[in-house]
Amino acid sequence: MVWGEGLRPREKLLKYGAEMLTDNELLMIFLRTGCRGMPVAALAQQLLDKFGSLAALLGADYRSLAACAGIGEAKYTQLSAILELARRGSIHHLVREDALRSPKVVREYLQNLLNGREREIFLVLFLDNQHRLIRHEEMFAGTIDNVEVHPREIVREAMKANAAALILAHNHPSGKAEPSQADRIITEQVIKACQLLEIRVLDHLVIGNGESVSFAERGWI
Repeated sequence: MVWGEGLRPREKLLKYGAEMLTDNELLMIFLRTGCRGMPVAALAQQLLDKFGSLAALLGADYRSLAACAGIGEAKYTQLSAILELARRGSIHHLVREDALRSPKVVREYLQNLLNGREREIFLVLFLDNQHRLIRHEEMFAGTIDNVEVHPREIVREAMKANAAALILAHNHPSGKAEPSQADRIITEQVIKACQLLEIRVLDHLVIGNGESVSFAERGWI
C-alpha cells in the first residue's frame, strides 16, 4: 500500500502527519486554490519547477513571486510569515538550549536563514558559555560563488557580544553543500584567530538546497 494513496493533502496530513507530505502537497495546502485554467496541484508544481525547490520558493522576493500566476500580495505575505515563524521557533530553542546538543535545531535555523539566497553569505552564531545563542550576524556577503572572510572582524564581533563560542555557517548558492578547500582554509584561520582569546569554534556548516555539511561531524574541527 502506498502511504496516503487516494487522500487529499489535508486528509493525508491529518492521518499520517505533515512530514509524510511531498513539497507539492504542502504547497497545495498553503495555496488552497488554483487559478483560471489551472488546478491547485498544477499551480503548486509549476511554482516548484520555476524556483527549483521549496526552499528557493520560500526565499524568493516579492517581484519574483508576483510574476507568477496565482501569487499576489496576500500569498507573498503569508509565505514570508511562514518563514519567519519557522525562524523564530528555532531561535527560541537556541536561546534556551545548548546548541551542541541540538544539531537538528541549529541546522533548521541556518536553513531558514540561508536557503534560497542568491549570493553567498557568511554568517556567525555567537554563543554564551553554555552554548546558547546570543545573536547571529551576517558578517560577509559575496558574489554568487565567492565570499571574502576576515577572521579579525569575526573576533571583534565575538568580543562585542561577549561570546564564549561560535558556530560558522555559509551557503552555497549552487545548492551543493560539499565544502571547498577554500572553506577549510578560512575555517582554520578563524579557529586560530579565536584561540588567542579562548573563543571556541564549535562547528562550520555549509548550507545547500535541503542539505548541509558539518565540519565537526567530519572531524575537521
